[in-house]
Amino acid sequence: MKKINKVLSAVAVLGAGLFFHSCTDLTENVYSSINENSFYNNKREVMQAALRPFTHMQAWLAPTGQSGYYYHSELSADQLAWPQKGRHGYDSGDHIRQHYHTWTSNESRLRNVWTLMWGGVGYVNNAIADIESLDVTKVQGLTEEERDVIVSQLKVLRAFHYIKIMDLWGNVPIATKVADPINPETQSRSEVFDFIHQELVDNVENLPLTSASNIGQVSRAAGYAMLSELYLNAQKWKGQAMWDECIAVSDKIINGQGGGIGGTPKLSPDINSLFSNTNSANPESLFQFQFSREAGFTFDWAGFFFGYDYMKEVLKVGYGGWNALVVIPSAFDAYGEEDLRKKDWFLFGPQYKYGTTTPVLGTEEYSGKPLVFVNSIRRESEGDRTSQGSMTEGEENSGARFHKYKSGTLDDPNYWENDYIIYRLTEIYFNKAEAIMRKNNGSANAEAVSLINESRKRAFAEDDWTANQYTTATLTLDELLKERGREFIFEGKRRTDLIRFGKYTTASWWDHTPSNDPNRELFPVPNNQLSINPNLKQNPGYE
Repeated sequence: MKKINKVLSAVAVLGAGLFFHSCTDLTENVYSSINENSFYNNKREVMQAALRPFTHMQAWLAPTGQSGYYYHSELSADQLAWPQKGRHGYDSGDHIRQHYHTWTSNESRLRNVWTLMWGGVGYVNNAIADIESLDVTKVQGLTEEERDVIVSQLKVLRAFHYIKIMDLWGNVPIATKVADPINPETQSRSEVFDFIHQELVDNVENLPLTSASNIGQVSRAAGYAMLSELYLNAQKWKGQAMWDECIAVSDKIINGQGGGIGGTPKLSPDINSLFSNTNSANPESLFQFQFSREAGFTFDWAGFFFGYDYMKEVLKVGYGGWNALVVIPSAFDAYGEEDLRKKDWFLFGPQYKYGTTTPVLGTEEYSGKPLVFVNSIRRESEGDRTSQGSMTEGEENSGARFHKYKSGTLDDPNYWENDYIIYRLTEIYFNKAEAIMRKNNGSANAEAVSLINESRKRAFAEDDWTANQYTTATLTLDELLKERGREFIFEGKRRTDLIRFGKYTTASWWDHTPSNDPNRELFPVPNNQLSINPNLKQNPGYE
């Protein structure tokens, strides 16, 4: 079933011929001869059209190498960086400006994420228009009820696009039809929030319960998870706290009212299984991208996260990367030495050929010498072993590296079959605990502590747990933010968390000093979009 679903997702790319270059210029560019009047002949073709926006979404959401949502969320936060490493990685200073919050409205990568995300909205709007208007009596194997469910799934998917668009830019247009109007006007973030909220409330209950039969589709537990995120951030996004609503919808997920892959969702018993190459049917997952190397649609995290081709020797895999993203030293230091996540989710220290004690050798600053990943970003090959370092002083071995998702080795029958997890039950536990604490003036009660400890205890051996569990005295809001960072590192959520906790523009990390400029909590609308659409308004603080 997994392979069939993933092949359908890949085939769906061929089932749509429209791409919309921005939300402000929604003129159709036809790259295919497929005509809607001759395409929607059966349920399979309808599903192909409905899956196309979901397939496109991985380009901007998952860390697969695009300069999308993930890039802007993580590289502007306090856990990941893409420093210059000798002759590599300067890239016109793009990643450096992300780290120091000195980006402008003329960033090429910002233009890219705008185009990707609004292109996704265009795909959804096109699919909704086509499928809503279908005469189901002429579509083989499709009932009116099934058609309505598909439309609800698409509207919830569109709401998810808007959650992430609103997160990056705040004040944006609301476009629900293709090229109508041609140049939509900017709406306030509060108005966008209300639109998203209404779309979710109107459609989530129409979604099928999450189950093993609809993995990778927009199902009810996924919709509830979107609402949980929306309510958790409502004070920032809407200017109105919605803690009770966050608690209530989180309880629906926890209690199984939205369904689950194994019935009622359950926490994974360990810290690794949810990210393994057999994670497709993991009962903790609420919403995920189905990827499959075997089906030709691989979750290719290697470009962003892996070192050069020597990684093939380290892990016995068939891929290397760009030696790009590394863990910021202060983020790696946030883990205690007894924390199993520090041991299992990172590559650190000496690197050896798989299954041996033979060192893997460097190719740049450490050419011909053993490669050792270090928790610093500075020119140690030139004798600097004490300075703080900076974004322009990296080396090929600077920083701990990503190892949260593991593909398995080349001879593993499930090699590189990993799905990408968008929402998981642990996040819902954290959301509910935070909402409880914020209702209680920042203090934790027994329920909030229990929710976080249920997740955290997986990261410690039994003998170490007593000393590392939280109590109502030790689980403060500051500590909750730190634990969110430790638990959700590499998952594309950190910028949003820092903003909600008031730390994004006010806190220091590694060599990043705070701007104390609240305008930096939003990215600028790209200049080229302002020139296309005179009805767009630039966000405050940008020219």
